[in-house]
Amino acid sequence: MNEYIAGLNTLPTNRVIKSMIKYAKNNKIPIVNDEGLTMILLLVDIVKPKRFLEIGTAIGYCVINIALRDPVVKIDTIERNPALCERAVDYIAAANLSERVNVHCADALELDPDLLAADYDMIFIDAAKAQYINYFEKYKEKLAPGGLILTDNLLFHGLVGKSKTIASRDLKHLTEKIDKFNRWLSRNKEFQTRFFAIGDGFAVSRRIEK
Repeated sequence: MNEYIAGLNTLPTNRVIKSMIKYAKNNKIPIVNDEGLTMILLLVDIVKPKRFLEIGTAIGYCVINIALRDPVVKIDTIERNPALCERAVDYIAAANLSERVNVHCADALELDPDLLAADYDMIFIDAAKAQYINYFEKYKEKLAPGGLILTDNLLFHGLVGKSKTIASRDLKHLTEKIDKFNRWLSRNKEFQTRFFAIGDGFAVSRRIEK
């Protein structure tokens, strides 16, 4: 994000958040960047969700920011890595948010949907990039009428759409998977989606009401 613009935007900050940023940097754990987080918090301000679902908790940085921004929203978040899950639970407790933020330590594609709320006003997908279509298809059933599905990392460090220049076979395959999701989402007639060159690529999808 442009440094001048970044300086004009105010993000939540406290001892816990500062500790999380430091921990993520030192341990090379990806967390949503400031530009993406600013977008998410803006949408939270507008939608005022009663329930928020996140797929891909990592250490809980995004959901803690959301819960601090909105004192009413209840959040479910899913993380398959046991170590990250444990760390997220600890940070959420340290932020005194355990009553509103519930961490499900499981693979999102294997989790029983009945363990979650009936519906969510906002769903944020930020997990294994190769599974984005599967996440979207499974959890769209949990979207409340008028709700939004947000997806992040759609440019993957600017490499998506440049697969011919990528030497690594695995990295090339991953960027092709993300490109496939982007094109699938742009053609999805069930949702109206807008794509933004924000952070590492961001999309906002709303179901088209019939």
